[in-house]
Amino acid sequence: MLHNLRRNITLLLFCLFLLCSKSFAKEPELPKAIQGVLDLRKENLQTDGLLLDGEWGFYWNQLLTPDEIKTNPDLYVSFPSLWNNLKWKGIELPGQGYATYTLSILLPPNKRSLALDFPDVYTASKLYINGRLYAYSGVPGKTKETTKPRWVNQIVVLPENFDTLKLVLQIANFHHSRGGIVSSFRIGSYNKLFLKRDKQLAVDFIVTAALLMAGLFFFGLYLFGQHDKSILFFALFCITYSYRIVGTGFYALHAVFPDTSWWLNIHVEYLSLYLSIAFFALYTRYLYPEDSNKNILNTQVVLCGIFILITLIFPPVVFTQLIKPFLVIVFFYIGYAFYVFIKAVRNKRMGAGFALAGTGLILCISILINLQYFNFLQLRRTTELFGYISFFFLQSLVLSFRFAYSLKKAKQLAEQGLQVKSQFLSTMSHEIRTPLNSVIGMTHLLLRGNPREEQKEQLNILLFSAGNLLSIVNDILDFNKIEAGKIQFEKIETDIASIARNIISGLQVSAEDKGVKLRLELDPLLKVSVIGDPTRTSQVITNLIHNAIKFTNEGEIVLQIKVKEISDTAITLSLHVKDTGIGISAENQKMIFEQFSQADSSTSRRYGGTGLGLAICKRILEEQGSALKLKSEPGKGSEFYFTQTFQVGSPLKTLEKEVSDKKKITEEQRPLQNIHVLLVEDNELNILVTRKFLENWGARVDVAINGQEAIDKLDTARHEIILMDMHMPVMDGYDATRILREKGVTVPIIALTASIPGDIKNKVFDAGANDIVIKPFDPNHLYRIILHYTRGQKE
Repeated sequence: MLHNLRRNITLLLFCLFLLCSKSFAKEPELPKAIQGVLDLRKENLQTDGLLLDGEWGFYWNQLLTPDEIKTNPDLYVSFPSLWNNLKWKGIELPGQGYATYTLSILLPPNKRSLALDFPDVYTASKLYINGRLYAYSGVPGKTKETTKPRWVNQIVVLPENFDTLKLVLQIANFHHSRGGIVSSFRIGSYNKLFLKRDKQLAVDFIVTAALLMAGLFFFGLYLFGQHDKSILFFALFCITYSYRIVGTGFYALHAVFPDTSWWLNIHVEYLSLYLSIAFFALYTRYLYPEDSNKNILNTQVVLCGIFILITLIFPPVVFTQLIKPFLVIVFFYIGYAFYVFIKAVRNKRMGAGFALAGTGLILCISILINLQYFNFLQLRRTTELFGYISFFFLQSLVLSFRFAYSLKKAKQLAEQGLQVKSQFLSTMSHEIRTPLNSVIGMTHLLLRGNPREEQKEQLNILLFSAGNLLSIVNDILDFNKIEAGKIQFEKIETDIASIARNIISGLQVSAEDKGVKLRLELDPLLKVSVIGDPTRTSQVITNLIHNAIKFTNEGEIVLQIKVKEISDTAITLSLHVKDTGIGISAENQKMIFEQFSQADSSTSRRYGGTGLGLAICKRILEEQGSALKLKSEPGKGSEFYFTQTFQVGSPLKTLEKEVSDKKKITEEQRPLQNIHVLLVEDNELNILVTRKFLENWGARVDVAINGQEAIDKLDTARHEIILMDMHMPVMDGYDATRILREKGVTVPIIALTASIPGDIKNKVFDAGANDIVIKPFDPNHLYRIILHYTRGQKE
């Protein structure tokens, strides 16, 4: 850390050396004007400008035209200079007043195509050359009322066929605290002077545009991204300071808008300075709040506010006097910011090294500007612009790193949030499914107990409601899994025709209850199984048909499965679900595929549902490279359809249904007679429900309330199957199953769990379980599983 700090300081010192060496670099030694005469007869004027510095004639309180100059000047003064620094007849001159400067220039023989670079003055001027008015900036007068200030840099084409140029310069100032001129005149080649000016204008506008765009960019980041105040204040700093590149110094903006009010220009020039410094102080405070003293930086903001008020209230002749004390204050606060960034580097803050380097550069520029303002040196414009560009670039890097870090942190928080949400939903799934298992199980038991007709109707309503609640939970969990990108698809042999028949059979009662006919149309060409995910395919078809039943009150619903293409390796199926329901308007057809959406708000109130079913179908199909499409007309019905290509599996055989499917499972049959089952479950209601079913089927049941008790109670000579709950105190089902397998126990273990199958499937099988039954379980499904692992194995 100390090494890095030393390296940064060394780099800053080197930059300071370069800036100072360029700024203090002197112009080549050239003749100086002596007693109002500048001899350039031996000089090459075909350059980009020789300075016309030296002793100029000076007439105080006189605005003289060339014809009015009859006597020698009152005195000769160093040019360029301010009146504020001059004495006339032993009296220090004020900033306000008027005067005339004179100079004679002796030209060399080769003097073709010459021009004069005429800079801005405080605050109005006229320039005569050889008795003729060549240029003016504003209107110089002898009173405040007759003087019209204006600032503009001009290049004046000089007359030819003259060996001597006699310059008469009138300057008047009643509006600014400074009077006179601080910039040098230059004489040189017309083309080279114009080219130099155009380069200066281009550089100023490019830098201004870059700063303005950077400011707007960071302002956009603040508005549409994280509301980081350091980004906001840096954006405002860039925007306000961008004006100072074109609105001060070379006054490039005046060249584009020459008729702009001088009063407006001078106010904006000073206000932009005060605002930018205030924004920089706030930027420093919010960038590294732990390393800065907010009271010191707030004081800077308050001082800037005071200077802004003075600028708005008082005339320029008053507020322009405040620039000297303000520059001293600015120098102090930039130095304090430099100290803050040194602390930030030592404390290893994000991007502090770049902030330190950038502030060091602007500190160097600030030093040079102060020295220039107090006439200790002439700061080159290129040096100043280099410092500004470097500073803004380095500060932009700081915020870029900060923004990237914020995005990374936000991503991590979002991922943690998704993980927490997934864990929460998984937990809630388990907690909801566990009591649902008891509700659905007890309902099934009551329905098998020959209830009266009115009781049977009530129990069917109860069973339907419980099933509906389970469907809602499943939809939410499925969609969460899809959104998290955790959905997985099996690739196994799938009999789509059989799946379709089972779905139609299972939903036939629901359709008939509404007076709707539900039928299946299978393409006779479908004679093979396909390689796919039977669970997800079944889920999509079931959701579409269930959706059709919900919104169809009369007519029919048809499931069509057509073979579009078939080869030895691939088969393309087109699945259609048509209904004669309420239909969907064209403007609502896209919306219904969004999560938690239905055609309108009244639909959910009238028909119920979460609005997730179609969204889940759409996403499942998209993950498999297919797309769910819709044709619909209000009042005439809807048709949902999709096309999917599968690998071809084995030819379908006419299989007889298992005995368990042919026969109705009744207590009298007792199909699990004398089968010994070890039920491992900690929930008393689930024990009651599961045990009742098993005993009604003829099984003998022993109960263990945790994994350790199951290990202790297991008798491999007697128990033929273990039904193992996976979430229990003392020892869960995973550890118990693993220990039993490590001991060499081969008794089939069926995992009973209320968790999401996809989340625990691998974990269950890795522990050594043979199969999974999800709570709340279908009694018939549980029966078939037990029969498969007991009587099926014996056969």
